[in-house]
Amino acid sequence: MEQQLKQLPKQAKEKQSENKKYFEKLKKKPPKNLDYQVEMIHEQVFKKIDCLSCANCCKTTGPLFTTADIERISKYLRMKPQKFTEQYLRIDEDKDYVLQSVPCTFLDEENYCIIYDVRPKACREYPHTDRQKIYQIAQLTIKNTEICPAAFQVVEEMKRKIPF
Repeated sequence: MEQQLKQLPKQAKEKQSENKKYFEKLKKKPPKNLDYQVEMIHEQVFKKIDCLSCANCCKTTGPLFTTADIERISKYLRMKPQKFTEQYLRIDEDKDYVLQSVPCTFLDEENYCIIYDVRPKACREYPHTDRQKIYQIAQLTIKNTEICPAAFQVVEEMKRKIPF
C-alpha cells in the first residue's frame, strides 16, 4: 500500500487532463443509469480496498466541520463546543472550520478513527464516489484521485465501463 500511495499523486496528475475531459463529456450527456453504474463500481472497488491499511485521507487532508459536526463530536468527547473548537479546529481561508493540523488528531496508530461513530459528515461521505450525479462534483472527484486509491480506481473503472 505504501508504494501505491507514493505513486498515486503522480499517476493522478498524469490522468488529470483525461479525467477532466471525461467528466465534461459525462456532464453533457449522462447515461440514463449513470448513478446505478457508478454505485456498482464504487461498491466493487471498496470490496477490494481496505481503508484501514491506507488512511491517506486522514493523514494528508482534513475535513470541513459543520456546526452539527462540532456539536455532535464535542458532546461525544464531553466537551463544550467552544472548547472543542479552540482545541482542535481553526478557520481556513474560506471561513470554514478545519483541523488545526494533519494527520488527523483523531486517527490512532492503527489507522482507526477514535471518533468514528460521530465523525464529520465530510469523513462519512469521503471520497464521494457514490454520490448521485457524480459529474456535478467532478473537480472534487479528480482532486480526490490524488489522495485516495479507491477514488482513483473508481474513476478508472468509470472510464472503462461507461465509455464515450
